[in-house]
Amino acid sequence: MSIVADFSAKRPTDPLLEIYLERRTNLVRFFAVRTGSITVAEDLAQELYVKLATRDPSVTAENPVALIYRIATNVMLDRARGDARSVARETAWRVIAHDTIGGDDVADQAPADDVAASRQRLRQLVEAVAELPPQMQRAFRLHKLEGRSHADTARVMGISVKSVEKHISAALKALTARLGR
Repeated sequence: MSIVADFSAKRPTDPLLEIYLERRTNLVRFFAVRTGSITVAEDLAQELYVKLATRDPSVTAENPVALIYRIATNVMLDRARGDARSVARETAWRVIAHDTIGGDDVADQAPADDVAASRQRLRQLVEAVAELPPQMQRAFRLHKLEGRSHADTARVMGISVKSVEKHISAALKALTARLGR
């Protein structure tokens, strides 16, 4: 069983997807000009395709091209917000966990017993996460480990934001019960 969705089999005559495919090159250029990276532009074009392919097909628009570009802009803004969160998280981590000497990061050396205890706790966490039900595990990994928002996690998983919240809450309860923290 493949986990990759076959969107062409799902909706072969979707007008928005047809317009997307006709204008894909222009959409990649649209993203590349705004992001400064063809690689990021290709990724965003793929995210846009997924967003279009998984949307509610009953929603139509008077101007489908404008709708596609509006969704494209939203996809790009979502990515920018996610990148900003990642930078903020990394900056906060550096402030807390690192010293700098001459502009270079210098990490403190942890005592060997602390390192061993941390590795053991990490192994226990990895084992506990692996024992979660698949959907709960995926929601937990996407949100807590990859740093995705609830909305982005819901989009990736093809479920509602409320379901993502329930999966994450249940995962945290299960992990807390198992690990005692």
